[in-house]
This record gives sequence, structure tokens and C-alpha cells, in this order.
Amino acid sequence: MDMEKITAVRGFKDILPGETEKWRFVENKAREIFANFGIHEIKIPILEKTELFARGIGETTDIVEKEMYTFRDRGNEYLTLRPEATASVIRAYIEHNMHLTEPLSRLFTIGPMFRRERPQKGRFRQFNQINVEFIGENDPRIDAELMIMLVTFLSSVGLTDLRLEINSLGCPDCRPSFRETVTDFLRGKEGGLCPDCQRRLDTNPLRIFDCKVDTCQNIIVSAPVILDFIGDTCKEHFERVKRYLTMFDISFSVNARMVRGLDYYTQTAFEVITESLGAQNAVAGGGRYDGLVRDLGGEDIPGVGFAIGFERLVSMIPGDNDAFAENPHVFIAALGEEAKDFAFQLANNLRMAGIRADMDFTGKGLKSQMKRADKVNSLYTLIIGENELAEKTAPLRNMHTGEQQPLPIESMDSLIQEFRNLLTITDNP
Repeated sequence: MDMEKITAVRGFKDILPGETEKWRFVENKAREIFANFGIHEIKIPILEKTELFARGIGETTDIVEKEMYTFRDRGNEYLTLRPEATASVIRAYIEHNMHLTEPLSRLFTIGPMFRRERPQKGRFRQFNQINVEFIGENDPRIDAELMIMLVTFLSSVGLTDLRLEINSLGCPDCRPSFRETVTDFLRGKEGGLCPDCQRRLDTNPLRIFDCKVDTCQNIIVSAPVILDFIGDTCKEHFERVKRYLTMFDISFSVNARMVRGLDYYTQTAFEVITESLGAQNAVAGGGRYDGLVRDLGGEDIPGVGFAIGFERLVSMIPGDNDAFAENPHVFIAALGEEAKDFAFQLANNLRMAGIRADMDFTGKGLKSQMKRADKVNSLYTLIIGENELAEKTAPLRNMHTGEQQPLPIESMDSLIQEFRNLLTITDNP
């Protein structure tokens, strides 16, 4: 009786060769651009104490109430697979007293998050994010710098038609009167709200602005907006953010109805929209969270950050997966055992010298090996058999032009140098 095959957990997805090359391109470009802006990588645990997210994200958010993977471990402690990264980064910032060594910590992390949502196209229960956090300053120039860097990064990976939308969510002093006004506006309209928003009306009415249900959107479209309620300090901060963005010709629009899905956001909020797939898609979003460090047990230190959905970003990047493949520089087609031994030695010496090399181990004939070289899109194929070994010269074929030239194979060192010259590869590729 055959064993039943084991498949991946529902909502969890393998990223296979052919896809991973584009993912690596995005990660490498992120690290390059982030380094230019002085942002340093931090690696945080996947598992955290549940209290971190209940306090950080907000107990009345959908994430905490319905979506977290939470369990009790053998020590009778509640633990949660991280549903987002900002709270974890702040926890590490506080725990390691990073404010004592850096007045402004610029940090980024890349990795998986977990939410038990209903799986659907483009949404998974394990998904990946790029997060950037600037912690330590409330200067509006920091907000602008973060958005400038974000737009620069998204442009560098090939996204076009980028549109930055910004808003101010005010501060805790601005919120009570706005919340009361919104609640009064929604009273009597409960029947048109979805069940979640009916519940939010009593617990967190501002979250109704973030609901994607059409009936809720139709109601909220005529609701009061936060910009009419923010105080002078928040207004000045927002005006300066806009001025600094304009200084760098970063185009933006004010979306007065934008809110962020997490409770910790204050003042500046933003999203980047792109029409790269022919429809409007938010590829990144973030904002300022000046009270989060304090709420998680640290000093009263401000911060601002954003998250990018990795899967969505990769799907928007133009070009198929083949355009990002790192194909072999040379494929070695070997005929006969002695030639295979030579090819095995040469291939690994080339690899250790920074030259991508491949060979065939199946023992197939030359025609099949040439097809394999073509399939892996190798730049060159070196053909070696008994005669070539005896004469110490082998034909090297350019797989793109079909041209062929003799190549001396007297020593490994000379062959490596020949390929370096041919490929203009240095000792530190």
C-alpha cells in the first residue's frame, strides 16, 4: 500500500528555484539601497510572547482578535508566531538598550510573518515582509527621508507609476474629539456596516475607515476626516513633511481618509500605490508610532517605519523569472570516464574561483549534453573527450552565437585565467 504524500499546510507556500532568483534580486537591491541610507539589518525571532502583540498592535484589532497563531507552551506561557515585525523590532530595541548607543537607530528586517487569514490568491498564512524602522527622532525630516528611501527602492526594482499617498492621524490629544464625532456620525447607520465594523463601533471606530467591505466604504466616504481635528503641533509636523517631500520632487497626494490597520500609528501615515499590474495596488504602507516604545516598556522615544509585502512586490516586478536567473558561465560536456574526472575537477575549481560552472553526470551523449547546456542557458560550453585530453585543446562554443574556438586545457590555473579573461571576472566577483 502506497503511503499518502504529505503536502504543505494550507496557506503556506514553497518558493521554488525559478522564483527564488527574483526574490534574491529584491533582497539584494533592498540591502544595497538601505545601506546607502545608513540602515542596518536586525534579525528578530519568529516566536514572541503573546503579550508583545496584544500591547503593541492593540487588543481590538483583527490581527490580535482573530488572526494570530497563539499557543501555550510547556512552561504554561502563551507564545505567538509574529504577525508583523515592528513590535518585535521595538522589543529588541528596548531589551538591548539601543537608545544608549544611537540617538537614531535605522533598522531593517526581512522575513516571514504569520496570520491565520482565509487563504486566497496573493494572500498566505505565512507571508514575507520587508520592514524598515527609524527609532529615536520626531523630526519631520525623518518621515520624509523614510518615504524618499522607499520610493527610491521601489523604483530600483523596476516599479513604475508609483503614487505616494499621505495623511496625518494626529496624536492622542487629537483623537478623542474625532473619535466622538465619528461615533456620532455612524450611530443609526449600524445596519449598513459589516459585522466586524458593527463591533468596532464600540471598541475602535477609527478602524472602520480601514475596512474594505463596499457597504462600509459607502458609509464612511462621507464621514468626518481626522485632518479637520488635528492640533497646531500635528498640523505643523504634517506641513513640514510635505515641504521636505516637495524638496526632492517626490510627488504625493493627501488621502484624508487613510488610516493604518494597527493601533500604534500617530501623525504621519502613508501608502505607496502602483498600477504596475494594470490595477491600483498598495505595495507598501507605514507611518509614525511615537508612543509604541513607551507602551512596550521603554523610554518615551518616537519612531516611524513601513512594511512591504514581499509576495506582492515580487508579483509586480516586470520581467519573467528567467530574467533573474543566474545561469552558468560555462557548461562542461564530457565524454568518457577520464574526461568526466577532468570535467569534475575543472568545474569545482572554476566555482571556487567565482565562475559559475555546470556539468552532466548522467553519462548521456554529446547531443543530449548540448541540449542540457542550452536548457540551463549557459554562456559557453566546453567539449572534452579523449582526443581533447590527449591534444590538450578543447573546443569552446559560444551558446548565443554558435561560434566555436579552441581553448588550451594544459592546466587548471591557465583555464581559470582564460575564463576570467573571457568573462572579465575579477578575483572578487
